Amino acid sequence: MLLTISTTHRPATDLGYLLHKNPERTHVFELSFGKGFVFFPEATAERCTAALLIDVDPIELVRGKAGGADQGFSLSDYVNDRPYVASSFMAVAITEAFGTALGGRSKERPLIADMDIPLEIVLSVLPSRGGDEFIRKLFELLGYEVATDRLVLDDKFPEWGDSRYYRTSLKTRAKLKDVLRHLTVLIPVLDGMKHYYVGNDEVDKLLKRGEGWLADHPERDAIAHRYLKRRRNLTRQAIERLTAEESADPDELEEKHTRDEERLERPVGLHEQRLGTVVAVLKSAGAHRVVDLGCGEGKLIQQLLKDAQFKEILGMDVSHRVLDTAEDRLKLERLSLKQRDRVKLIHGSLTYRDKRIADFDAATLVEVIEHLDAPRLASLERVVFEAAKPKTVVVTTPNVEYNVKFETLPAGTMRHKDHRFEWTRTEFDRWAAGIASRFGYSVRTMPVGPRDPEVGAPTQMGVFTLSS
Repeated sequence: MLLTISTTHRPATDLGYLLHKNPERTHVFELSFGKGFVFFPEATAERCTAALLIDVDPIELVRGKAGGADQGFSLSDYVNDRPYVASSFMAVAITEAFGTALGGRSKERPLIADMDIPLEIVLSVLPSRGGDEFIRKLFELLGYEVATDRLVLDDKFPEWGDSRYYRTSLKTRAKLKDVLRHLTVLIPVLDGMKHYYVGNDEVDKLLKRGEGWLADHPERDAIAHRYLKRRRNLTRQAIERLTAEESADPDELEEKHTRDEERLERPVGLHEQRLGTVVAVLKSAGAHRVVDLGCGEGKLIQQLLKDAQFKEILGMDVSHRVLDTAEDRLKLERLSLKQRDRVKLIHGSLTYRDKRIADFDAATLVEVIEHLDAPRLASLERVVFEAAKPKTVVVTTPNVEYNVKFETLPAGTMRHKDHRFEWTRTEFDRWAAGIASRFGYSVRTMPVGPRDPEVGAPTQMGVFTLSS
């Protein structure tokens, strides 16, 4: 049973400090079901890899079972996949070997412990009862780039077919503590089994390791159900505690925050200028088929419908309620059949690949990206720029430097309470250049709205053009 963790953070050997393991020696530790080994097959300034190898003793497993060997002989107790696949044994070993890193602590490198760094996790044999698709559902939304290779049951007997095991690579840029927490929860979830008794303390463990990501994960219920060994009372308890803070309707809160933001920007007429600029850019790009991602109440779609150049307009949003509002705003039932055929509204998430948004001339993300935390933003980037890959992508986002010009906005606060970030002009330029380089686009950035000589314009726009 093998897991490797690699980084190209400079110097890469800082990984040893983060894991509290000296790369120059092999570390051995005892487990209730065998032994664990941590060693570093490579450790240079450019790249460092830590390997966690677990030697599971099947005899110890039988001794550790309720009743032990006294319950009689069963061949399956001794001959099974448990010593070889990533499972709850791996989750326990990660906790034993990397407990300090799991807690986010590093005495020698405290700043790096709280820093997003490039990481690649490789699981040599990962079982998945939901197949490759379930692995992707669990990890991609958390910002991982997932690659899987399904293993055959036995290469000497190909007629036996493929197994439920996958060699899996997970690449991300994140804090090491967050990656370890994801692994200790999701590995047992994928395996669907646990080698120990599951009680109330497992609910506490799930909530602790799921803090900051599990409550909002679309597969939350499935994760809780599998992690808690399908015990319904524990699953119900976990979900109730996860959702205890969600007393207010999230759609109602979002609508209120959006109205507050529009009131803030109204004196400079920013909303209208922003939409007008987006429409002008789309016309200049020669786009005929446009998808508005995170379309909200359909205000941009309303403007696009006024211009005959845009022959097909698709709006997608994660909220059913705002899609209903958009349908009312656009008065779709009153449009002529010809006009009605030009526009379509669909429900969907921007963090999952979706064939419905592929093959468009242009995609727009108007005041959307700032609502996503770093893992979800990374997922969106791949969904839009790698999978959907429209010829033109238009992105707008607030310029945080301009916030000092809003007299009613308290210092240090963002324009919208749901914003996860607001970037300076330099930060946006850096992000846009990185996207263009990674996904084969060119990009130009521009200000939108009244410009101040010191802090710039209130909105910044990036226009990405697919390189030929």
